[in-house]
Amino acid sequence: MRGGARPPGTAGEQQVSRWVREMFSRIAPRYDLLNHLLSFQLDRLWRARAVRRLRARLRDPGLRIVDLCCGSGDLTLALAAAAHQGALVVGSDFARPMLVEARRKIGRRAATVELVEADALRLPLRDASVDLVTIAFGLRNLADYERGLAEMLRVLRPGGLAALLEFSKPPQPLFARLYGLYAGRILPAVGGWISGSREAYAYLPESVNRFPGPGELAELMRRTGFAEVCFERMSGGIVALHLGVKPAAFLRAPTADNESR
Repeated sequence: MRGGARPPGTAGEQQVSRWVREMFSRIAPRYDLLNHLLSFQLDRLWRARAVRRLRARLRDPGLRIVDLCCGSGDLTLALAAAAHQGALVVGSDFARPMLVEARRKIGRRAATVELVEADALRLPLRDASVDLVTIAFGLRNLADYERGLAEMLRVLRPGGLAALLEFSKPPQPLFARLYGLYAGRILPAVGGWISGSREAYAYLPESVNRFPGPGELAELMRRTGFAEVCFERMSGGIVALHLGVKPAAFLRAPTADNESR
């Protein structure tokens, strides 16, 4: 198996996916509280900045947007609020309790939002059927990063855009040490106490450490087939936003799945 999430005690895609799904299902009721608390409300800023970066795309009428690993729906809602009134926004997650939280939050506020229970590695979407794919703090939890990127590329129309918002490692050494202390010790203790799952919040910094740095992720996106790849760091490098476009003339690379068909 290629680079991807490796929670403790897991081996292989099925075990990784099951562990991640069960973990998010357990913490779903307090997920928003802990996101805001442990990030000192910066998570709201990061999502808002990502949406602002996408503003030009979001003005297009008839836009079809898919927000992968949507969790409790914060980015899904923000996209729906900023998009043209004729756009359709689909929030997708494979942890049903997260979708329950998202549905409660969305309510009647966004008539153009749909929620779908689906695995980001196997999306129930046709090839070239989406204009914009987003994923916030979900890519590093996939069992196979490259396969997740390939699936985004598959569902995007030529010229479509992928926007990836994800935790990263700060480049400044002193800040990196301070952040590492917070993420490695304080965050698991507080998150575990409030959520009742220390394991989940001990996994978070481990998953960030395992995840490719911004430059490496940009190169992985290019290798997968994305063009015009760029990234920007936020909050001293704690988070990075990557953008990539599906080329107009895209030749899908063969995979183990489609070679056997």
